Amino acid sequence: MRQSAPVSDIMTKNIIALTRSDDLQRAETLFNRHKIKHMPVVSGETIIGMLSYTDLMRISFAETSDDSNGNVDSVVYNMFTIEQVMVKNVVTVTSDTSIKEVAQILAEREFHALPVVDEGTLVGIVTTTDLLYYLVKQF
Repeated sequence: MRQSAPVSDIMTKNIIALTRSDDLQRAETLFNRHKIKHMPVVSGETIIGMLSYTDLMRISFAETSDDSNGNVDSVVYNMFTIEQVMVKNVVTVTSDTSIKEVAQILAEREFHALPVVDEGTLVGIVTTTDLLYYLVKQF
C-alpha cells in the first residue's frame, strides 16, 4: 500500500451535482437514479455546499407516512430550498491530498464524503465507499 498515494487515484471524477436553483425533489431523483448518498452544490464550478441523502430524509416525513403516492414529500420539499438544507462551509481536499490524510479526515470528522477542489474548481468527490474499494484492492 503506497503511503503517499493521492486521492485523485480513487476519487469519483464524474460528479453529479446540484445548483442552488434546483429543488429538493430533483435532489431526491438524482440520489435515487445514480444510487449516491452525497452531492455537491455548485455555483458554476465552485462548491457552495454539500447535500446528503440523510439531510434530505431529516426534513421528509415520508418514512413515517402511510401516504404512498409521494404527496408528503412534495409538500415538505416545497417548504425548503437546497440552500436551507445543504451543509455550508464545506471541508474540502485537493487532488494531491494523500489517501491516508483523506481517511483521517473522514474518520475524525465523521464525514462520509469530501469534495475534491483544485484552485477553486470542484474536480471530484471521495467517499468512504471509495476508500473501502481502495483497501479491498490492496489485499
